Amino acid sequence: MSIAQSLLPEFDHEMATTRSLLERVPEDKASWTPHHKSMPLGRLSMHLANLPVWAVMTLKQTELDINPPGGPGYQQPSFTTRKALLDTFDTNVKTARAAIVETPDADFMVPWTLKDGGHVTLTMPRIAVLRSFVMNHQVHHRGQLSVYLRLNEVPLPMMYGPTADTK
Repeated sequence: MSIAQSLLPEFDHEMATTRSLLERVPEDKASWTPHHKSMPLGRLSMHLANLPVWAVMTLKQTELDINPPGGPGYQQPSFTTRKALLDTFDTNVKTARAAIVETPDADFMVPWTLKDGGHVTLTMPRIAVLRSFVMNHQVHHRGQLSVYLRLNEVPLPMMYGPTADTK
């Protein structure tokens, strides 16, 4: 079994679970935040919708500078509507899944570097970046989103089993 084949069931499950939460994002609460240091709900949702595209950047490049010296930094699209959120997510998941499928095993072991303003933040094999910086990062922020939704009285779907709303 290839590395891609071993990753796809987990990727597919995590992306489907994330989508089930994004489907519930209330458009009228985009600016809501549980704390002044927290991301607004719309921004957090768009972050989740954009995280899958980081798989493509990881597997198709060997480095990324999110704030390149002399150039524009990474800009995340802003939340506008739930439909636009889901369209962005679906497109990014499809593109990311294709990149995983197309990646030969040896390419998963190629070092990948994240930079900020020309300074190295981390260097790891692509497989480690994909698992930690992409998928685990997705799960982390999805957990935040589930709390945001709960605090706004939005029923939560099953994730790794039933929730109080699905029993």
